[in-house]
Amino acid sequence: MTPLILIVEDEPAQVELLRYNLEKKGFRVAVAVDGQEALLLVDEESPALIILDWMLPEVSGIEVCRRLRQRSETKTLPIIMLTARGEEGDRIRGLDAGADDYVVKPYSPNEMVARVRAVLRRASPVLAEERLEYAGIVMDFATHKVTRQGRPVHLGPTEFRLLGVLMERPCRVFSREQLLDKVWGKDVYVENRTVDVHIRRLRQALNADGAQDIIRTVRRAGYAIDVKPS
Repeated sequence: MTPLILIVEDEPAQVELLRYNLEKKGFRVAVAVDGQEALLLVDEESPALIILDWMLPEVSGIEVCRRLRQRSETKTLPIIMLTARGEEGDRIRGLDAGADDYVVKPYSPNEMVARVRAVLRRASPVLAEERLEYAGIVMDFATHKVTRQGRPVHLGPTEFRLLGVLMERPCRVFSREQLLDKVWGKDVYVENRTVDVHIRRLRQALNADGAQDIIRTVRRAGYAIDVKPS
């Protein structure tokens, strides 16, 4: 699934520089302009990684980092601290507060993207990949395209996200509740049978031209993408 990066920065020029370069590389981007908004967006959007400026209105970046590390649900959320403070003592403070990496302004946009990928790779190797492949299916997150045995597969946005979740862990069975949380979000009310509707659409798209059905239904458990017979 395409990772969502939360940029927490109050300088518009820095925001646009980061947004442009991250989106160009296939990431999704959300933005907060102060620490309080950042804490709210973390709960609402569940980002894969935060780029967090040290100097922020309302609540400082250091304090945001500390608060996130104190909460069980965000204790391991990857954080890259972004700051103009380059002294060794400041770097140590940032890392001690729980940051996974520390980037000093001015910085190279290409270096920042590389650091984002490196931190994501350590936290969750799947999130750092621009494409997933399994059983002849290729998902390219940069271009938002899917092919099966070289044939284009046309998916709606929800089916694309659903396939991404299944392909992150082939053969693993995801319950309907888990798929609802990962695809629609924890704060969105959607009935369980909605998952079945989108699984059916995903099957139809993947199985065009008589291709083998590799989405396995596990009764009373959920769904998996699996080439093994049921």
